[in-house]
Amino acid sequence: MQHFPLFLDLRGRRVLVVGAGLIAARKIALLRSAGAHVTVVAKAAHPSVQVQADRGEIELHLTAFEPRWLQGMWLVIAATDDEALNHGVAEAAAARQLWCNVVDDAARSSAQVPAIVDRAPITIAISSGGSAPVIARRLRERIESLVAPSIGALTALAQGQRAAIRRARPELSARRRFYHWLLDGPVHAALRAGRPRQAADLLTQALSQGEPPAPGKVLLVGAGPGDPGLLTLRGLRALNEADVILHDRLVSEDVLQLARRDALRISVGKTPGEDHEATQRRIHALMVEHARQGQTVVRLKGGDPLVYGRGGEELQLLRAHGIAYEVVPGITAALACGAYAGIPLTHRGLADTLTLATAHRREAAEQARSPRQHTQVFYMGVERLATLAAQLLRQGLPPDTPCAMVENGSRPGQRTLHATLASVAHEARTHAIASPALFIVGAVAALGQELAWFGQTLTPQGSAAAASAPEDAALLVA
Repeated sequence: MQHFPLFLDLRGRRVLVVGAGLIAARKIALLRSAGAHVTVVAKAAHPSVQVQADRGEIELHLTAFEPRWLQGMWLVIAATDDEALNHGVAEAAAARQLWCNVVDDAARSSAQVPAIVDRAPITIAISSGGSAPVIARRLRERIESLVAPSIGALTALAQGQRAAIRRARPELSARRRFYHWLLDGPVHAALRAGRPRQAADLLTQALSQGEPPAPGKVLLVGAGPGDPGLLTLRGLRALNEADVILHDRLVSEDVLQLARRDALRISVGKTPGEDHEATQRRIHALMVEHARQGQTVVRLKGGDPLVYGRGGEELQLLRAHGIAYEVVPGITAALACGAYAGIPLTHRGLADTLTLATAHRREAAEQARSPRQHTQVFYMGVERLATLAAQLLRQGLPPDTPCAMVENGSRPGQRTLHATLASVAHEARTHAIASPALFIVGAVAALGQELAWFGQTLTPQGSAAAASAPEDAALLVA
């Protein structure tokens, strides 16, 4: 082990920072967040550092560094762009047996500042010993995605009841079981739901009466449109909590690969031609069955679970059966397909109103309030595209109204067909556009031919082209 990991209590203790540029400003912010009394010595200060000094938040001395500034310090940070000065600070600190971090110079540092995951009072630190800080930061990003922010609140709650927990559970094994229950049971669930008072009451009740078995629950999770990078952090954590995953047909395999390896996966997706009501009843029965067995069930739905799905009906069923549930929103197809096709759904001067609709309703289209200032997005419109376009034309939209069909939005096989309202049905047949596809109508659709950056763009003339954005720009957006 090259470095010994250690957490320092800097509250009220003096720390010297030599340098006052942008890099030093970041270190100052980190030290202040830990409660340190920060003294800064530099010949000049960045405006953000000067503002903190003016407010009395730090002690700033605009002068050259001298070893006398180390008197009374607990820690030293050298953060200047002068290599010789940084070296001098490190040597002066070593002579006084003070720990010193020299920014971006592992060889001269006796202390390293790690990459940090802050879930106070839980703190997770990752260090490569200065040899590969980018790798440490990437590991931090992964850990950030797995550790819920509510862990901090749970730890603080348990910290406040530590003595009571020790009295109620004097045996170590019993205390361990209790802390596992805290983490996996209703106390943590209440904190995630933003109900700290309920969480405190549940903890107190468990201490006096014994913790009940952790009840089953259902997490209604939006998987997004298909690109696993669009899954939310809470969605990722839910997949790693799941004992059972009930997933729709359109949930991509890439998203499912992010789930716990030992989770039971059950495909419950509806297919064309089957009895959808019977399938929905089966989904309801599976949710209730597994939750009542004390399992954590993730009901994984494409897009957002409450936009043109039957998520609301599923929540009503769970509530009727007294089963705890949470909802994890996902990126709905309209937002994702518009973004990945380079189509801004609202745009100054072109569209200030957005309507999301399903083509499967009885009246598939409504009269636009202002055809030239209105974007309409239709879900599940491939089969009824010709009928839908005809209805919009009858309602007064001009035949040359720009529109787009986005097939497999955000996935590797994405194709975006640009056409007019008069030609879109013919062009969709010509290019064999198939579900899943989204139908976007309005002036903004034409912008996609200019702003496309992902997938294949199809033109009315039958030609096809890859998105023309620079490759590095596409990676940045992704």
